[in-house]
Amino acid sequence: MTGDERRQQLSDFLARRGFADLSVLVAELGVSESTIRRDLSQLEEEGIIRRTHGGAVFVSERFGALNYSARESAEVEQKTAIGKAAAELVGEGETILIDGGTTTFQVARHLATRSLQVVTNSLPIANLLSSAPSIELIFVGGYIYPRTGVALGPIARQALASLHFSKVFMGAAGITADGLYNANVLLVEAQEQMMRSADQVIVVADHTKFGRRSLAKMCGWDRIDRVVSDEGLDAKWQEVVRSSGADMILAPLEESPMLAGRAARGG
Repeated sequence: MTGDERRQQLSDFLARRGFADLSVLVAELGVSESTIRRDLSQLEEEGIIRRTHGGAVFVSERFGALNYSARESAEVEQKTAIGKAAAELVGEGETILIDGGTTTFQVARHLATRSLQVVTNSLPIANLLSSAPSIELIFVGGYIYPRTGVALGPIARQALASLHFSKVFMGAAGITADGLYNANVLLVEAQEQMMRSADQVIVVADHTKFGRRSLAKMCGWDRIDRVVSDEGLDAKWQEVVRSSGADMILAPLEESPMLAGRAARGG
């Protein structure tokens, strides 16, 4: 494997995960720690990742350089658009909570230059915002779920219960006519407390999450104030959201170099 191929694989892996520590990257690529460090330094110079204490977080908007399938690429573009639209709902100086997840990570990216107080239980989001000079960052501790870098469990719930937010931004693994679902029971317990501590609950989810159930039910529609999705969401599901009393926001998909190139090839 050449150095360029290795760095491409490294950036692809970080794009999927959002964040990974150094030991995980070494195991994933099967090379030495010093090699990973050199590759991370180069990717940081190119603006693709940001190095953190003990790992790296993916920050690039240049998804066109990554080797995704057409479906995966479209979802990345949609999540980026959703993140931008959701960020526009936040006013200067607000205190908000951002839950962990790939779509909520995009919300955080679009808020990085704003003057805000941000609470999160997500290591990737905390690492992303830790160097933002205008963000006052509060990290909620607890058991760190290894697959996502999200703090869960009783310590996280106790911390969340002691705080108050004007808005909480949350994701979901599945959305149906009877409510929202997630794939981890501990995550659902934390999200239930997040909703109790927030004035407004905003769900950010791309259209593929609708019509699916997951392991644990998070809440019914009566707990949701707004849903931000993409323009690929079927009209039937748009009506489900609106009939529940929640606001429905569809994020416009901005044309990226990747999508423009696909269109030019007739893909």
